[in-house]
Amino acid sequence: MPAILPVVALRDMRRKTCCSLPSRLQWRRQLKAVQVNAFGPIAQASFTDVADPVAKEREVVIAVEVAEVNYPDILMMEGNYQVKPPLPFAPGKGAAGRVVALGAGISDLKVGQRVAAQLEYGAFAETISVCRSLCYPVPDGVDIQSACAAVLTYQTAWFALTDRGLMQPGESVLVLGAGGGVGIAAIHLAKALGAGKVIAGTRGTAKAELVRQAGADHVVDLAMANLRDGLRAEIHALTEGRGIDVTIDPVGGVVFEPALRALAWRGRHIVIGFTGGDIPVARTNYLLVRNISVCGLQGSDYRDRWPEACATVQARIFDFIEDGMFKPEVSVVLPMSRFVDALEMLRRGEAQGKILLAPDVA
Repeated sequence: MPAILPVVALRDMRRKTCCSLPSRLQWRRQLKAVQVNAFGPIAQASFTDVADPVAKEREVVIAVEVAEVNYPDILMMEGNYQVKPPLPFAPGKGAAGRVVALGAGISDLKVGQRVAAQLEYGAFAETISVCRSLCYPVPDGVDIQSACAAVLTYQTAWFALTDRGLMQPGESVLVLGAGGGVGIAAIHLAKALGAGKVIAGTRGTAKAELVRQAGADHVVDLAMANLRDGLRAEIHALTEGRGIDVTIDPVGGVVFEPALRALAWRGRHIVIGFTGGDIPVARTNYLLVRNISVCGLQGSDYRDRWPEACATVQARIFDFIEDGMFKPEVSVVLPMSRFVDALEMLRRGEAQGKILLAPDVA
């Protein structure tokens, strides 16, 4: 695989060749985007010329500086996601950059302003058009990479903890898949929102230091022998025999049942995804006798049904970053033309933090 371009090097190179927003738009004769023409292997998508988007009513056109890479991008490109966009389409669920045009009916943003945006798809492009309700002004104290990395996974983690998990200050939280994007976000936000003890579950020790730096109080190895009984024993040892109040689960698979067994009385298990592969089945008799609950969270529904709440939450997340409560971890920034490398890195779990894409430098 080609060498990864370090974040600082890429940023410096872009600064030398693209010192201002207007100049970048002027020297590129044709805008480019990742384009999926058929569902299937991600390598069959192309990085190609596309039309310049036009701001329709209540839409914002953004010159993308960075776009975030997420696991659902892979599923969508392969045709395995719950949403199948009309072909052709550009993948990508989040981006950040500067406003270059405003549609009719928008008076609270201005051209040149920094914003982050949330989309169902379309972010892997040099310029995008987004509904105003899904654009979030970026405050001066938040850099553009952090702003991009703090949207999709952080909103998902926020609603998982607060709306579905009903986490109260002082409660314990177990984060499965803790080294992934949602996992790191859940650790950051659980600590910022006053969790009493945050336990990170990772498979092996490769990301143990990463999750500790994110704020996890303890790390448990989900690759342990006899996970079914061993996880509960370790959790009980860390919680004085009480168990976990809220579990954030983007993994599913073989980890699901052991995590259920580690819940405290009236514990809540929040299902976010199935990166572990298999979709597990809950034994409802166990839910009854332990007075525990399992509920799901589909982040896109909050974006579509509660856009005002998402905007409020995003402002709070940015406040936490400005106040120094946490900083999203960006592992690497790759040129957008190397989207296949970025997605394969994500699939293999190689990144120690968020993977971002930036427009190529001519």
